[in-house]
Amino acid sequence: MQPLAYRVPFIVDRSRAPVRYYIVNRSTETLDGMRLAVLGSGLLLPVSQTRLLPGAVLGFAVRGHDLARNSVVVVRWFRPNGDEYLWRVSF
Repeated sequence: MQPLAYRVPFIVDRSRAPVRYYIVNRSTETLDGMRLAVLGSGLLLPVSQTRLLPGAVLGFAVRGHDLARNSVVVVRWFRPNGDEYLWRVSF
């Protein structure tokens, strides 16, 4: 039987916000095709890491005025079975 829901495998470490944010893979799966995109007026500095091993961290920086009101980051990844997921990160 398939599970009804898939738990988002990340936590967001905001301890260095607003300069830097970190996504931590808390799952036991290796996640591929990691992509980040900004919706809104913020500017995302380039991220080159596309694979996130279990326990690994992906750091990113977003610049902009009033990010909490004007922007969100969308995280995209693929699970080992090929399923694609999207998740929004607010500031």
